[in-house]
Amino acid sequence: MRYWVTFFLVFFIAILAVVGLAGFRGEKMRHTPIEIFPDMDRQPKVRPEAPSLFFPDGKGSRLPVAGTVARGSHYLDNPLNTGLITGTTNFIENSPIPLTAQVMARGKERYQITCLPCHGPLADGNGITKKYGMAVVANLHDKRIVAMADGEIFRTISYGKNLMGGYAANVTVEDRWNIVAYLRALQLARLGGINDVPADLRAGLKP
Repeated sequence: MRYWVTFFLVFFIAILAVVGLAGFRGEKMRHTPIEIFPDMDRQPKVRPEAPSLFFPDGKGSRLPVAGTVARGSHYLDNPLNTGLITGTTNFIENSPIPLTAQVMARGKERYQITCLPCHGPLADGNGITKKYGMAVVANLHDKRIVAMADGEIFRTISYGKNLMGGYAANVTVEDRWNIVAYLRALQLARLGGINDVPADLRAGLKP
């Protein structure tokens, strides 16, 4: 019995000591309060233009990260970045990036990394995810998608649609347009006719 009396007495004295030193939350004090857990109230930081030994050049101020867009800039006024006609909500019909062999090669590479798992190597919706129960994957050869403007496909890659998530944070603007170009090549390979092949190349086609 004496043990419990001693325990509660010590516990009570400890509470009085803590309250006496630290006070109650929200109470006004003339002295700086004691912070047992300061959390993130005060953090180590570098003042503007102050030196820093953390960086090799000794400068604390750093340039913005590559690709940073300043608030109030005209970034969203450029169809290259939005897929939209400037000042409207209408999609641009054709990609603003000139079609070259390098664009196609890069588009193929990015497509195979980003899009192939769901849409498949032929863009017909038969990717590896379908084998694991993700049955709702668009066939990119559907007439509805083939008829889309390049800008709309770019926006879909950027921000997603339905169950598809957006890739704006993972794929650069240029690579999104490169993917659009490669997708158009896949669609043309399946849905194109003899008239879509340049005359000087038709002789080399296999029946």
